[in-house]
Amino acid sequence: MSRPEPEVFVLAEQALCAVVAQVSQDQWGMTMPANFAMRQSTEIPSLWDIINYHAFDDAWVPDMLAGLSMAEAGADRFDGDLLGDDPLANFTEIAGKACAAADRVRDLEGTASLSFGDFTIREYFWQINSFRALRAHDLAQVIGADLTLPDELVQGIWDEVSPHAEEWRGLGVYPAAVPVPGTAPLLVRLLGLTGRDPYAG
Repeated sequence: MSRPEPEVFVLAEQALCAVVAQVSQDQWGMTMPANFAMRQSTEIPSLWDIINYHAFDDAWVPDMLAGLSMAEAGADRFDGDLLGDDPLANFTEIAGKACAAADRVRDLEGTASLSFGDFTIREYFWQINSFRALRAHDLAQVIGADLTLPDELVQGIWDEVSPHAEEWRGLGVYPAAVPVPGTAPLLVRLLGLTGRDPYAG
């Protein structure tokens, strides 16, 4: 039986927070690999930019789960620097509020009004769960942290992603799949399915 989407979200958020907690003081300003380029920008972001964007994305979670549109909540309310003078503490606080909001969800068929359309709460979780879990792995790879993700998180993301991977790939969410053995560990298969080379050094 698949783990409920709100539970997977909390697991993914915890994994991302665990990686952010390992960022050293001298890494915050590092330039990220080109594949971290953000939409609508030709500039290669810093690690700070990437984590600040995740703080931004997390900050919206309570309002989205409450059924508010961005316009109703205030479209620019989370613009700018959310990390401040204590990036780890501020990121952790914002992530905690997102997790608390996920814990309160009871109707997964309700509506989340995102900037690019309306989706069910369940579909919204599918988007944000895989984004956080995979980004935890990607960031860990960049900063030299442990690439292992909890087994229950990997299974939860696999259950959510695998039925829709080709559809989402067609929408540009994932690049071409990287072939891996069918007998490989589930994390390796998940990385390959989502266009990541699990054997990259």
